[in-house]
Amino acid sequence: MGAKKVQDDNEAMKWLRSGVPYDEIIERYKTKYNVETTRSMWSTYRRRKKIPTRNVRNTDLIPWKVREEHRYEYPVMMLRAEGRRLAGKELTKEDEKRLASWKTELERKDLVVHYDPDTESGWFYVPRSDGDDELIHPPE
Repeated sequence: MGAKKVQDDNEAMKWLRSGVPYDEIIERYKTKYNVETTRSMWSTYRRRKKIPTRNVRNTDLIPWKVREEHRYEYPVMMLRAEGRRLAGKELTKEDEKRLASWKTELERKDLVVHYDPDTESGWFYVPRSDGDDELIHPPE
């Protein structure tokens, strides 16, 4: 059996429970402990410790395969927040306020979110058209 990579269980569980992204934990471990870890290792650790995932998959809201460099842009962060809200997950007061404001602005301007992975920015707001969902312009 390989050496144990998790150096401090309490620290690791605290990070996971507070929603620190796997990529950030990987970087922290490399910097703090000089230990190489992976996303799958942290996913397995989370599952074994019975720490609930923060992410809610909602393929109706995010039907695209999102490229790594586009995963933390504002439109997709808001779509994830809406997915958590629809799934009955609790949002922070700040996230609730930000999400409500974002949705109001989209409605006021009659816009939806469009994603094009082959562009530098990836995410765009486009005028609503026939066939669009409440918040997104679905892929063809």
